[in-house]
Amino acid sequence: MIRPPFLQIGSKVALVSPAGAVEPSIIDGARQCLAQWGLQVVVGAHAYGKYHRFSGTDAERISDLQWAIDQPDIAAIFCCRGGYGLARIIDQIDFTALQTFPKWMVGFSDITVLHNALSVAGIASLHGGMCKLLVQNNAPAAAIHDLLFGKVPTYHIEPSPYNRMGEAQGIVTGGNLSVLYGLQGTPYQVQTQGRILLLEDLCEPLYHIDRMVQNLRLSGVLAGISGLIVGQFSDINPDTSFAEGAYGIIAEAVKDYDYPVCMGAPIGHVDENYPIIMGTPTTLTVTSTNSIIRQ
Repeated sequence: MIRPPFLQIGSKVALVSPAGAVEPSIIDGARQCLAQWGLQVVVGAHAYGKYHRFSGTDAERISDLQWAIDQPDIAAIFCCRGGYGLARIIDQIDFTALQTFPKWMVGFSDITVLHNALSVAGIASLHGGMCKLLVQNNAPAAAIHDLLFGKVPTYHIEPSPYNRMGEAQGIVTGGNLSVLYGLQGTPYQVQTQGRILLLEDLCEPLYHIDRMVQNLRLSGVLAGISGLIVGQFSDINPDTSFAEGAYGIIAEAVKDYDYPVCMGAPIGHVDENYPIIMGTPTTLTVTSTNSIIRQ
């Protein structure tokens, strides 16, 4: 895997909206935040746009994303928002330029499509918050800054009763469960053999979560990984037919395997959404007192 070079003061970064439409004030706030980090900020031509639920037509969103990928002096691409839309255009994006001029792709949720396409292309990327998080200027936003400037964090996570102890090594892959489910059977489906799988999601009925997790089990995804990091499953309505919730569903699905499992990592659709590098050597250590993620 190729890991893009870390940023420096004066690096040029791009803001693009490859999926859902974004409130203009949020883009403006993120642009100001990145400028305060000492970065030169350029914005895609259609980043502020709106076309139905998307930031632009398929052609407009392809144009913006391809422009940011192809510019050799752009060091990082910040996706303004997830939502939905990348599955419509991912097969029309050419990642060839990243082999010569690798750059960080930053985002999560629907940006899981890009993370998995980049994994196929052999390029590391950054699973982390987008414009809204940058505007909040909180600790996870500071963590994105530190990581992109070369200070890679080690995470110490509180124990969960659904954890399984052990140590795993591998590169992190995955992302949003619903998006991964939608990518199954495509050229961009999650690559998991010997890797540490990351899962997170929001606003899904528990039986939908069970269906998607069973898909990963039946297709062999859950059998091939070296470790499992489960982030936040937020805004999930209780369901007495799945009394142990999302974590219980996942724990039951992986009960026949022996790799370490870390539940409740501060990653996902919550304010405490810390960044993690997809595609770089990672160690996951789960003990009775905590879980440690080292990259």
